[in-house]
Amino acid sequence: MSIPDGLALGLALIGLALTLAVAVAQPPWGADALVAVAVSCALIAVGAISLSRARDAVDGLGSTVGFLAALLLLADGCRRQGLFEALGELMGRGSRDRPTRMLALVFAVSVAVTAVLGLDSTIVLLTPIVFTTATRLRMRPKPHVYACAHLANSASLLLPVSNLTNLLAYHASGLSFSHFAILMALPTAGATAVEWVVLTRFFAAELSPKSESREVETASTKLPRYPVAVLAATLVGFLLSSVLGIGPVWIAAAGAAAMTLPALLRRSESPRRLLQAIQPPFLVFVLGLGVIVAAASDNGLASGVHDVLPHGASLPDLLLIAVLSAVLANLLNNLPATLILVPAVASAGHGPVLAALVGVNVGPNLTYVGSLATLLWRRILRAQDTEINLGEFLKLGALTVPIALLASTLLLWCSIEVFG
Repeated sequence: MSIPDGLALGLALIGLALTLAVAVAQPPWGADALVAVAVSCALIAVGAISLSRARDAVDGLGSTVGFLAALLLLADGCRRQGLFEALGELMGRGSRDRPTRMLALVFAVSVAVTAVLGLDSTIVLLTPIVFTTATRLRMRPKPHVYACAHLANSASLLLPVSNLTNLLAYHASGLSFSHFAILMALPTAGATAVEWVVLTRFFAAELSPKSESREVETASTKLPRYPVAVLAATLVGFLLSSVLGIGPVWIAAAGAAAMTLPALLRRSESPRRLLQAIQPPFLVFVLGLGVIVAAASDNGLASGVHDVLPHGASLPDLLLIAVLSAVLANLLNNLPATLILVPAVASAGHGPVLAALVGVNVGPNLTYVGSLATLLWRRILRAQDTEINLGEFLKLGALTVPIALLASTLLLWCSIEVFG
């Protein structure tokens, strides 16, 4: 059974809006996953997408979701081993009771965690540590937790493993892991520099030196060796994956196993607890979202986006792709935007694919709905009895996003000109 394309597109877009609305509300017990699956099944039932096409959409996301699950296990192992608590202690001691110095350390740690363990680790594991550390030092935590949110998006440009959107774009780009990292190094640096300049001025009052100083503890804090060694080995494996002929998903799985198996053998963690660490509802949500987006794309959305986007690799083309991608991310959320954009620009080469990635990673700092990570960040701060002012969030986004998009895209074009 099939229905007219226009009706199928309308139903798919309604289903997408409903699914995203539930995700924005973030109810408990995995309701977003249930809604995504229910909408997918409904679209199959009415003929908006065939069962075989839905199966292809799920299969196409299989390796990406498996990669994400492995990274989540790896990050959870680092948490168990005390890596994030140690990072909090190091930031606190290294700040020397100076808010601006503390912010610089938060920037450095957020970029590193986001790049290697993904933006979800920065949001879920690092943000509470940063909030607690800043509060313990009697600093105003707002600049520091805002840095976590903005850098979780902006700094996730660097590596294919840094964001789920990167994983989707990476497979379509045709680049090796190391080539991807080389091309995205300058755009990441540009976005991070913009964030630093704007945040330090926007929060100048909160970052002013405190009138009261206190004695800063000087006892040394060391990072736990085992998780650092596993992360280093995993990162080297990622960089060499193309040379070795091994898919990055297997490198991530090996790193996750190295962090997880010792805990299972010692019985310090149960299989049930480890299963919870990979967030099965979120993985199901991603797969369901893939089916919904495939239904919308096949019934006219993909062709419409394809017609609007430029298909060259000149600087004006890349800038327009980045801007339109940022707009789409803030309308639809960056994950479905990536699922729509990447196939539309993949035939034009890796330059347009990476420009679209700049848009869907940097752009979500403009609004709450641009990124699922930002929505989760708000939820974490609420658990700390802290509410984020919407006007302040939007104003900061308006100050950072346009300049960061321009800087990152310009530097991407320069990198492509130099490194191909």
